[in-house]
Parts: sequence; C-alpha cells; structure tokens
Amino acid sequence: MTSPPRPANRHHKRPRGEGQWALGYREPLNKNEENKKNDDGLNVRQRIIDVYSKAGFDSIDPADLRGRFRWFGLYTQRRPGIDGGKTAILEPEELDDRYFMLRVRIDGGQLSLEQLRTIADIANRYARGTADVTDRQNIQLHWVEIESVPAIWEALEAVGLSTTEACGDTPRVMLGCPLAGIDAGEVIDATPQIEETVAKYIGDKAFSNLPRKFKSAMSGCPAHCTVHEINDVAFVGVVDDQGEAGYDLWVGGGLSTNPMIGKRLGTFVRPDQVHEVWAGVAGVFRDYGYRRLRHRARIKFLVNDWGPERFREILEKEYLGYTLQDGPAPEAPRGGRRDHVGVHPQKDGNFYVGFAPTVGRVDGDTLHRIADIAERHGSGRVRTTVEQKMVILDIAPGEVEGTVADLEAAGLRVTPSTFRRQTMACTGIEYCKLAIVETKGLAAGLVDELERRLPDFTEPLTINVNGCPNSCARIQVADIGLKGQLVTDDGGTQVEGFQIHLGGSLGATPGFGRKVRGLKATADELPDYIERVLKNFQGQKLDGETFAAWVQRAEEADLR
Repeated sequence: MTSPPRPANRHHKRPRGEGQWALGYREPLNKNEENKKNDDGLNVRQRIIDVYSKAGFDSIDPADLRGRFRWFGLYTQRRPGIDGGKTAILEPEELDDRYFMLRVRIDGGQLSLEQLRTIADIANRYARGTADVTDRQNIQLHWVEIESVPAIWEALEAVGLSTTEACGDTPRVMLGCPLAGIDAGEVIDATPQIEETVAKYIGDKAFSNLPRKFKSAMSGCPAHCTVHEINDVAFVGVVDDQGEAGYDLWVGGGLSTNPMIGKRLGTFVRPDQVHEVWAGVAGVFRDYGYRRLRHRARIKFLVNDWGPERFREILEKEYLGYTLQDGPAPEAPRGGRRDHVGVHPQKDGNFYVGFAPTVGRVDGDTLHRIADIAERHGSGRVRTTVEQKMVILDIAPGEVEGTVADLEAAGLRVTPSTFRRQTMACTGIEYCKLAIVETKGLAAGLVDELERRLPDFTEPLTINVNGCPNSCARIQVADIGLKGQLVTDDGGTQVEGFQIHLGGSLGATPGFGRKVRGLKATADELPDYIERVLKNFQGQKLDGETFAAWVQRAEEADLR
C-alpha cells in the first residue's frame, strides 16, 4: 500500500484545477501544498533535535514553525492578551507565543499506569502542570518550550508513546472504545487492528502528505462511542450472515464549517483486511483528494462528489485489487449515553469505573493521583474517551467502593450531574490562535451554575462549547452546541458570545443542530438562556422524548 500513486484511468472525469495527484496535477496550488512539497513534515524532527532545541525559538524556520511542527504534535500557542476580535486580523507571527501546545497521541485511548505517570511527570516538569483530555482521546499539554521537546520525546518513547502525526495533514490518532476487550456486549475487540494499522503506517512517508487531516476510528463498541459517523474513515463492528465478526466501512464524515455525516460503503471488512483497507482509503484520499482550497481538502468533499458506490469501486479496483464482501449495517447503538461514565461490570467479573474531569481539564498532579488510585485498587490500565472523560479498568468487586470514594474525593465524579457529565469544551482563546472566545473556564462555570439552578435535571443532554466555527468540540451534533463569536450586548458593546445550535444528535437518528434565526447569547446570558430552554423542554416533552426530538417540533418562541 506504500507504492507511488497510480495513474488515473482515462475514463475518470474530474474537473481540472483541484490539485488531484491521480490526475497528474502535482504542482502546489497553495502555500500549504508548496510547503509540503518542499520538505516532508516528518523531516522536521531531526531539525528540532539538532538545531532548534539548541539554538532556541528565534532559530526556527517559519515554514517549520507554522507548518511542519504539526507533524509532531506542536502548535504555537496564542500570545496572551490578544482579544478575539483580532483573531482573523493579525498575521500568524503576531498571534504566536514563544510556547507550544503539544499533543500526545493515545491510539485507542489506551494507557498503562507507567504511561499515565510519564505524561503527568512531563506536564509538571515541562508544561506548567497543564493537561487536557481531548475529544479525540489525546492528552494536550501547554507552555512547552522548544528546548524541552527532545527530552519530552525521549520520555514518551521510552514508554511506547509519541507525538508523531498527532497534528498536520496526516493520519491522526485512531479512536477506539475504551472498553475494548472487556465489554461483554462488544461486537469485536478492535485493539489488534488499531495496533497493526498504527505500527504499519504512522510515520510512513507514503501517508505523511495528505490533502488535510485524516481522522480514523475502529471499534466494536455496542454504544458506538467512537462517533464513527463524523470520522474520515471508520470501521464499525458488525457480524455477517455466517456469524463472523468484522467491520462495516464508513467514509467521509466530518464537521467544521461544512458538516457531513459519513457514508457506508456497504462492505464487510474482515479483521485481517482492516490495515490494508485503511491504507487503501487513505491512498484514495492522498491521490484523488482536493488540494487547491484548504477548506475543501477533507475527504468528505470527495466522497460527497463521488458518492459511496464510486468511492468503493475506485478503492477496490485501484488500491486493493480485490472486491470486498457486501455486509450488514451496524445495529442501533445500545441505549443510554456513549461516554462510559459510572460503575459497570466487565465480562471477566471485574468492574470498570468511568469518571468525569470537568470539560476534560486535569493537570499533572491529578493524573498522578488517578494512577495512584488505579494502582491502589488493583488496576494497571486507564483509558481516555472521546467525550473528554476517563475510565479505570479491572477493578475487583471488593475494590469498587474504595475506587469510587477516592475518585470523588479528588473531584473526579463517578456519578456526575448531567451537566458535568455531558459538557465538553475545546481549548478556546486561552491557548488557541483560531479562537474568538474563552471556553474551558466558561464551560466549567456554566456546569456549576446549571447544577445549582436545575439540581433535578437528569435527562441526557450534551452541551458542547466551541471557541470558533471549526467545531473541534462537535457543536453541530450536540443537544446544545455553542459556537463562539463576538456578539453585541444590550449596551451596544461587542462582547464574547455564542451562536446557538439546538437538537443535534448521532446514533440511531443522526442530524445536525437546528439554527434559529438570530439565536445568540452573550457569555453572561448563557445560564439564563439554557435554564429557560430546559424548563420549556421539561414542561413540554412527551414520555420518553429526547431533547433533540423535542427541538425538532418545538415552537421557535420556546427555543429563544
């Protein structure tokens, strides 16, 4: 799967000018493509070790600083004190701080205690204690200096972790169910497929110059916890007519400013085929993906233009060399929430304990404490989830009560309110150069306020807070999605606020949130607004009706 791109067959008609390699258009059509052609992003690692870490921040080539560094999980942070109104106005060098965000990739969300403690040590030593659990199962550090990066890599790689291709136009972290191998209801344990695909292709230059980011998921979770519907490629556990467990293949999901639900190709992928099918899909994207305009360079646009039938035909004929078996669609997701929070039985008689760091924000000391709690009660395995939560596995029945008590004492709720359990937030203006508003602190304060105002609200409800239009926090598929922007308050002053999306969902009835014309709120108005709309929901909902279903039939006046 790592051979050079194949020439396109003559009968494939494509519009000229999209920069598709398979059609012979190899000349870069924008600055990003030119930068990647000049030097592969993976080559920056040695320069960081040999040059930049020794000569310091001012020695960094701008093409590396704002481009190739991402291939190793490094972004410059936003310089403190720059308000959101200047985000789209200032040049990159004016927004840059001299510190970095560093993303540690955690494929499948799987961590040993040694790995967790290593990340905690790095956070405390090199990142001012910062650590955020992301909605892609990574852990993100801040305040990292370039001089420290080689030592950080050495520590991570000593325990089997890395930052390779954690960002950039690359195959990013591969999502997996945190309960893989232990959930009695799982269709298949995808861990071997994740491990094989990562080992074969991450860091492989055959896939280090994709048109844009490439997000993957592999899971047999009955709750569909890896949100396969909005990944670029996803393998979803199914059982075929012969009773064999394998995967249903989805391609072309994604959110950002042009959201699309992924499409089934209708295939059954055997476990031994997964790595080469994954490489085939990535190869189609690499060779046929649009490279002219960055905002159209995701695979979802190609899939949307081609349709799933044509995509499957190209995949099979030009990349696999064989026809995939037709297969069934996944069963509807198991009822309840997707986040695995709470105490639940494993198939081996032990229990797992899922808990909720508020909006994914932890720190080095907290990560050490989680490792200590896990070890004290007999566990050697911790997991991260795609909802910014964490799970401790393998707790014996007699240790469950003590585990819960220790986590709760650390402020890590095992039985959280709906608001603490299901509120997510992106990085926001505190560190992100794309953000317009603050998110983490606002979301945490919102959780506290809603718990105080609505202590008896127990319905499942996702509140996702995003600092810009790019939807890192998945606002379009949240019950209440908050897209950060500047709004005008009653006094005529521009302040931080949000456009509000209502009633988004994934699972059995996927759909994007409803936008009511002119529905915005300042940051200060959010608690009042959410309290009001949730009380309307409580007063009007039918028996068993979800918030998303109610939103679709509610009068606009009740949503304001």
